[in-house]
Amino acid sequence: MRIVIAGGHGKIARSLTRALTGAGHTVLGLIRSEEQSADLLLDGAEPVVLDLESSSVDALAAVLAGADVAVFAAGAGAGSGDARKGTVDLGASVLLADAAEAAGVPRFLQISSTGADLVRDGATPDGVPADFLAYLQAKLGAEIDVVDRDLAWTIVRPGTLTDDEPTGLVRLERTGPDESGAVHPEPRGSIPRADVAAVLAELIRTGAGARTTLHLISGPASVAEAVEIFA
Repeated sequence: MRIVIAGGHGKIARSLTRALTGAGHTVLGLIRSEEQSADLLLDGAEPVVLDLESSSVDALAAVLAGADVAVFAAGAGAGSGDARKGTVDLGASVLLADAAEAAGVPRFLQISSTGADLVRDGATPDGVPADFLAYLQAKLGAEIDVVDRDLAWTIVRPGTLTDDEPTGLVRLERTGPDESGAVHPEPRGSIPRADVAAVLAELIRTGAGARTTLHLISGPASVAEAVEIFA
């Protein structure tokens, strides 16, 4: 398969790239700076320098031409202001989805965040810092955009991310509003970034989880067992 990863230099993205290229897939990693190219080459990816905050849909669609899967793994990052959360976590995801549709890419995976439902319908939950509130609002906005598209989308909401060694054991559950529109609390927990990447790789390999929003934390099941439920 040919996979394009937006935010290709991020920790999850690099781990995902190594898993995919190790399995014989072709990976194009979208990066903001030429200086990041060497790392992606080491991972086996083809680096593509493209600024998602200023690119046109046509320019991005040209990169996506012939791809089987597009993965949104970009983010403004800690310490960024509300404006950049809007242009990256929301705006760049919308741009990638627009370009994927224009290029005829069938599959779209989006890394979101646990807690996105807390800000649904304009809610401002107590105890959520202002900068994290803006982040959740951007992530939810990106989710709302993609679910109405003619794409085989999968949204993955990881819990608290860590740089711990992967365990290969996860808890993967359907989340988001149910058929009545009710939102149910997501279980709290953390997960190593490498385990998130492993789940994404398995979702890509199997095609499981299409048009499903999934909550992901460390848990009792192997990655293959957890993903197979959504095949």
